[in-house]
Amino acid sequence: MDQSPTSLLAQIEAARDGLSRSEARVADYVLNAPQSVLELSIEALSKAAGVSEPTVARFCKSVGFSGWKEFKIQVARSLGGSVPFVHQDVRADDPIGIAAGKVVDRSVSALLSLRDRLDSGILKSAVAILTRAARIEFYGQGSSGIVALDAQHKFFRLGIPTVAYSDPHVHAMSATLLGPSDVVVAISAGGRTLDLIRSVEIARGAGAQVIGITTGGSPLTRHCNLTLSTDVHDDETIYASMTSRLTHLAIIDILAVLVALERGPEKIRSLERGKKSVREKRSAT
Repeated sequence: MDQSPTSLLAQIEAARDGLSRSEARVADYVLNAPQSVLELSIEALSKAAGVSEPTVARFCKSVGFSGWKEFKIQVARSLGGSVPFVHQDVRADDPIGIAAGKVVDRSVSALLSLRDRLDSGILKSAVAILTRAARIEFYGQGSSGIVALDAQHKFFRLGIPTVAYSDPHVHAMSATLLGPSDVVVAISAGGRTLDLIRSVEIARGAGAQVIGITTGGSPLTRHCNLTLSTDVHDDETIYASMTSRLTHLAIIDILAVLVALERGPEKIRSLERGKKSVREKRSAT
């Protein structure tokens, strides 16, 4: 089983919440210092993580490997690539260059993790729903409201009536006016915003289809026709929560491109006409 560094990282992170407390300590050590794993025996790793050797063996099996040997081989393979394997939270005492590097590494890792995790079947279904839509409404609050605005900016150029709402009162009212030919795209990092969930319930009740862009298994997903999951791990510090926003923007870009292709050459030509109209407004010098 050959994996990229990002998919191995994702595999460990995804399994972490289901691990025992002692196994989670092994996971944390591996995620924070993957390079050192190559130089350690199972005995040395158990001491470094503060657990027993059988715990390390159980950890390896819990994350999908037959044992320590197979796990260590896979770590070695993954670290042979050029993709950042691990990212760390920004700390107050980090030098400027280190802090900047951590932000970039986290962003790169999040986007590559999204690439590895995207379900092509769900993506295909979402594209089909959006392509047939008579109207698309994008709902989001806070930073997700900014993503909704970006989505509206991209999709209106495809000739589809679109709007973006970040005010919970407004998207709740708008949801009551939708019908079976309309689509709501609900965007939320955590998927627990009560106002957004209520608006989605109203939209579904009116007959509209709802596509969620949110964390898999969150309360919002239970009210969507389908969900494009963005199970990324944001910076746990107070400084920023940027990775979920980046993955949401990337999903919007993916959907916009695929819907444009699905709608055919005429819509692609209309995009070019739109770009031409913008170019005409730029200074020649």
